[in-house]
Amino acid sequence: MIDKLGSALNFQQEVLSLRQQRHEVLTSNIANADTPNYKARDFDFSQELSRAMEGGRAAQGGLSLSTTSAGHIEGHGASSSKVHDLMYRVPAQPSLDGNTVDMDRERAEFADNAVRYQASLSMLNSSIRGLKSSMQSE
Repeated sequence: MIDKLGSALNFQQEVLSLRQQRHEVLTSNIANADTPNYKARDFDFSQELSRAMEGGRAAQGGLSLSTTSAGHIEGHGASSSKVHDLMYRVPAQPSLDGNTVDMDRERAEFADNAVRYQASLSMLNSSIRGLKSSMQSE
């Protein structure tokens, strides 16, 4: 039972983490829209989520800390989530300065990612509320 609860929450944690990372990538693209020779980047969200859930961070259970002395306490930190396949975007129309950021596309992707992040948060909150209500006695 606890394993199912942990795996459900791990999934939501990975979704939120990857959405946050994608937000950072898109923000970087928008911030560098006027930088000569800047190449817009992005990643395939579903592929990264599959990688994280199958053999990645969720299966590893987070960071393991090494001890160098017998007096050190064993510890486990939060998972270090990094995207494996950060790819370059192919521009729809090349610019003269070599910049591949298409502001219309970046804004649309940014807004889409923000809405999906909020939806993931709402789903997580709903799941936690449901778990809390099922654990409380009446």
